[in-house]
Amino acid sequence: MNDIKKKIDLNMEITERILVGFIREEVRSAGFYKVVLGLSGGIDSAIVAFLAVKALGPENVLGIMMPYKTSSKESLDDAQRVIDKTGMRSKKIEITDMVDIYFAKEPDISDMRKGNKMARERMTILYDYSAKEKSLVLGTSNKTEILLGYSTQWGDSASAINPIGDLLKAQIWALSEYMGVPKEIIEKKPSADLWEGQSDEDELGFSYLLADEIISYLVDERY
Repeated sequence: MNDIKKKIDLNMEITERILVGFIREEVRSAGFYKVVLGLSGGIDSAIVAFLAVKALGPENVLGIMMPYKTSSKESLDDAQRVIDKTGMRSKKIEITDMVDIYFAKEPDISDMRKGNKMARERMTILYDYSAKEKSLVLGTSNKTEILLGYSTQWGDSASAINPIGDLLKAQIWALSEYMGVPKEIIEKKPSADLWEGQSDEDELGFSYLLADEIISYLVDERY
């Protein structure tokens, strides 16, 4: 574990500066001044929110919480911690009624299909609010998830720009600690919170650190 941490170690001051500059430049070069993102209570959306607020100011960042009826209170509490610490604008939109209408017509629907449907419902809300707010949708997918294919196509993978798309999960943890993301978010078990008790690493069958080590060798160093 120590070897992989050394291998993917980044200068956090420089990383923060580059990503803040990237958000500011990409948003403004597209003719926009504001952004919107889904705020799940997880570490990926938390660090993107912190970066966006630093790049554009809290008044120009809208975080939307989109819980389903099985979403945990912990996730909502953690999303609120990000809102409180950054001062960003926020909104809460329940998606239960929106997706349950469809689920009721599909009695044999699997958890995976449910999760994908919820992710795509959230995407449509973000893009609707991007039109309403005249803002860009920020992505919150990290490099590990992208290379593993651990996302929903046209769901959480959809965005105008994705500032953390080249950071491994371990690098997300390190940058989050550096930027002051609440420790409750950094220390909790990664989960998309799609159903009760769901865990990313349980679903994948291996840890993010192991995935990062393999990706580092195969992709970054081309072993």
